[in-house]
Amino acid sequence: MNAFIEELQWRGMLQDIMPGTAEQLSKEMTAGYIGFDPTADSLHIGSLVPILLLVHLQKAGHKPVALVGGATGMVGDPSGKSEERNMLSEEVLNKNVEGVKKQLQKFLDFNTTAANGAVMVNNYDWFKGISFLDFIRDAGKHITVNYMMAKDSVKKRLEGENGMSFTEFTYQLVQGYDFYWLHKNMNCKLQMGGSDQWGNIVTGTELIRKKDAGEAFAFTCPLIKKADGTKFGKSEAGNIWLDAEKTSPYAFYQFWLNASDEDAESWIKIFTFLPQKEIISITDAHKLDAAKRQLQKKLAEELTIFVHGKEEYLKAIETTEKLFAAQHASAESLSEDDLLTMDGIVKTMVSKSKFEEGIDVTTMFAEAGIFASKGEARKMIMAGGMSINRKKVDDPFLKPDLSMLLHNKFLLVQKGKKNYYLLEVG
Repeated sequence: MNAFIEELQWRGMLQDIMPGTAEQLSKEMTAGYIGFDPTADSLHIGSLVPILLLVHLQKAGHKPVALVGGATGMVGDPSGKSEERNMLSEEVLNKNVEGVKKQLQKFLDFNTTAANGAVMVNNYDWFKGISFLDFIRDAGKHITVNYMMAKDSVKKRLEGENGMSFTEFTYQLVQGYDFYWLHKNMNCKLQMGGSDQWGNIVTGTELIRKKDAGEAFAFTCPLIKKADGTKFGKSEAGNIWLDAEKTSPYAFYQFWLNASDEDAESWIKIFTFLPQKEIISITDAHKLDAAKRQLQKKLAEELTIFVHGKEEYLKAIETTEKLFAAQHASAESLSEDDLLTMDGIVKTMVSKSKFEEGIDVTTMFAEAGIFASKGEARKMIMAGGMSINRKKVDDPFLKPDLSMLLHNKFLLVQKGKKNYYLLEVG
């Protein structure tokens, strides 16, 4: 068995694999690609597995190719979707493509002098010169409609209420052509992706075989799920982004730190590069004293450093200790500098005049954007989920006064267990 494939297997990162793939990887340095969909100007943690697959591929001595779908992003992949997504303008797509490119450069070695230096491509570069007639003549004639309709991603959509547009139906052929183009022009013989991409991927290998009598290979990794059945990569605030402007390093760190024991045990294998012996050792130690959360702490450390760097990880630790380790200390123990510089606290203003007029906490929380409505704020307060300056607030009609202000201008508001807001009165 190929060492690279073995590595992915024990980490739980391998699901389907095409016959001959391991042999190809053992035979020679192989270029392998994964596509990234530019639906936003940042990738999120759902994109970490494909990123890590490319990093593992490069570490094993092979050549990673990161494809940013400037063209396929205009079509929309139906795999795993229940309805068609909104089309993006070319201007927005270009902005997103640049954002995704910038992030990928943080994780892969794009050294042009190295034989296995990573390469980044945009499929718009080859599709922009192909007319519709050229495409259906040169590519479409090689793949039957029967073959395309047999794919699970197509079947599920056709059986659903909304059906499937012709645009989305063609997606697998367009993605298949990507593989064909990379195979022909860059000698790329391998495509990787999530298990929901298997149908699209094998369309590419079929096109390479029929159109060029070429040989191509593929494997997929399982889709990541949470043990409790909720969607991976989502938090109360939405997606966990790789962009520090969209998700702060502190919030990113907290996501991994709050993983369940079961999730942390599988995620530490998938999302870190720690060797097997070390992971077994940490897992065993965690099972002896789960309260110490050693698995979660190591997982959060490795991921935060990988995505945001050591300095941001240390800042996240510092904020965590100040906000959580001293939960029983008074909020007055936090200096003004602590409050202003702690990463991950949402900062907002409250009018001093409203404060002096006697605004109630329900209205204040809603107007500060902590809740979308007064009704939501009231419900959370009455459920005991809110505190001000580390003191529980259970009266929705409470009117805070100036004497409550930290350093004569701040209120430290906690929503639930993990969400903090700094209200500056001025």
